[in-house]
Amino acid sequence: MLKALGKCIGQYKKDTILAPVFTTLEVIMEILIPFVTAMIIDEGIQVQNMHNIVFYGVIMLGLAFLSLFFGVQAGKYAASASTGLACNLRENMYGNIQKFAFSNIDKYSTAGLITRMTTDVTNVQNAFQMILRIAVRSPVMLICSMFMCYMINAQLATVFVIALVILAAGLFLIMGFTIPVFKKVFRKYDDLNASVQENVSAIRVVKSFVREDYETKKFSKASDNLYRLFVKAESILALNSPVMMFVIYASIIALSWLGAHYIVIGGMTTGNLTSMFSYVMGMMMSLMMLSMVVVMITMSIASANRIAEILEEKPDMTNPENPVMEVKDGSIDFNHVNFSYENGSGEDVLHDIDLHIKSGETIGVIGGTGCGKSSFVNLISRLYDVESGSVKVGGIDVRQYDMDVIRNNVAVVLQKNVLFSGTILDNLRWGKEDATEAECKEACVQACADDFIENFPDKYNTWIEQGGTNVSGGQKQRLCIARALLKKPKVLILDDSTSAVDTATDAKIREAFATKIPGTTKLIISQRISSVENADRILVLDDGVISGFDTHEKLLESNPIYQEIYDAQMKAGGDFDEKAG
Repeated sequence: MLKALGKCIGQYKKDTILAPVFTTLEVIMEILIPFVTAMIIDEGIQVQNMHNIVFYGVIMLGLAFLSLFFGVQAGKYAASASTGLACNLRENMYGNIQKFAFSNIDKYSTAGLITRMTTDVTNVQNAFQMILRIAVRSPVMLICSMFMCYMINAQLATVFVIALVILAAGLFLIMGFTIPVFKKVFRKYDDLNASVQENVSAIRVVKSFVREDYETKKFSKASDNLYRLFVKAESILALNSPVMMFVIYASIIALSWLGAHYIVIGGMTTGNLTSMFSYVMGMMMSLMMLSMVVVMITMSIASANRIAEILEEKPDMTNPENPVMEVKDGSIDFNHVNFSYENGSGEDVLHDIDLHIKSGETIGVIGGTGCGKSSFVNLISRLYDVESGSVKVGGIDVRQYDMDVIRNNVAVVLQKNVLFSGTILDNLRWGKEDATEAECKEACVQACADDFIENFPDKYNTWIEQGGTNVSGGQKQRLCIARALLKKPKVLILDDSTSAVDTATDAKIREAFATKIPGTTKLIISQRISSVENADRILVLDDGVISGFDTHEKLLESNPIYQEIYDAQMKAGGDFDEKAG
């Protein structure tokens, strides 16, 4: 964990070193001020020597100025180092997440990743700043104050040692009860963030089912759990102050009584007693601050472990040493492929898939929910790796390609269509960064998206809200298809990505594919027979195995699963919107 986080200090190593250096110098200046104050009292005020008062007063002002200067520098460098560490942590986590395979992403919830990059990083940032400042300042102040006390009067200094032991025992006892509660508090953050993320992303569903009250109560419950745990932790932690004040006042009383005794018998001066009061307060406050640092560090350890988990996560898929940089054609070969989402789990999502697709063919993929259709096509673009067997595109195992090359040549329009905030052109150019407006329009014509775009006042410069909330489901799907077509792929996969368009538009899209991109291999996953019946061949999957792979006519004659789907859809009157054509 420390190694992973330490690497993220990066260019802020200098600031990380200078912060404790200046903090130490600040403390040394502060330690010398009570010593000079004693000199002013003993050698100036009590003997009525104005020269000594002015001389030592100037020295004290100089020490105070230096302490202020060193403190400002320490604060500046500590803030720079801690903020820089937080910035690097977020950038490194975000960069590593971008390299994750789907199998890596499956390990973490969206809310968990957001918490790690926000709350967790903030906790580590605050703890790091406290380490650079208070965790350096307090021990130095404690040691130096104790040293000065022993120089002044060793017998009186022993009183402080006893007081420190009592105070330390009390504070650590309090922290022993507090730290486990803070750990529970932190684990509740994921629940709270998950509630917010889920509610905001599905706000339309919440409103359509009139579930606002239910969601509000659910959030209030998560928020209330955090509140109760925080109150419990802070209530225990609040005992720090009375325990510290009891020990400080007891020390001051003991110091006053014993100090007066030593002054009377001549073993100590008034100035020395005054400086000891200052040192005692410094020691007690240092221990109090240390207790707060320990609590903060303990809270941040959980955050640091969660951050390190992301930083140290190795992508399940990497490029080979000498990757193939060109895809010859769109032929696809599955050679006895077995696949499961958890390797070695024994629960195959796909079992012994063996089939061969020629370049330029149009293949329909159909089957019941959970039969493995999406898993099947995800292997072609190497979004997941097979457990055994091989998947080849253009005659070469997909694991031998550079991952950017294979994914640029195998375009996938996933079930969940995602658009990003920006103009329509910005979204289309995700498919090809340097695409001209003419190329974008041509792709939209093929995807049957040009008709509704031309009806917008700003046409292709129309602003798309985050998640595409200002366009319909069917419009969103067609924009995503156009975006994929801009890549001019060797293989185009439509994963149930025309489900929100009517069958007439669906037919137009398929006709455009046949005429405009005849050399591209097309795999169309659909729940509708009408979307796949004109394909060259249709793959029927059943519980992860191939039930049939043939033409529409032959499957109707020989495959009971396909017959059942056909009868359910077509003999009952066809698709609900089929007559729209």
